[in-house]
Amino acid sequence: MSSSYGEYIWHKHDNEDEMFLVIKGNLKIELRDKVLMLKTGEMVVIPKGVEHRPVAEFEAHVMLIESKNTISTGDAENTADKKSTQGKWI
Repeated sequence: MSSSYGEYIWHKHDNEDEMFLVIKGNLKIELRDKVLMLKTGEMVVIPKGVEHRPVAEFEAHVMLIESKNTISTGDAENTADKKSTQGKWI
């Protein structure tokens, strides 16, 4: 579980789905054709291959469920944050 706020980067995961569960607060997930607004207790699964950008305007506690080897930045290029999400959302 992670507590953070701000905009993450636009990215997609070619081989893995990604689940977001909002434990506390609100989370906006921008997709190229719509915006999903999640409140405490709500969740969404972003299918593999779908470009998305998580945004929290205020502090939010969010649990991400994805495979252990998922790179948090997916296919995004030119970023220094190419890390595994093992235990932490950057």
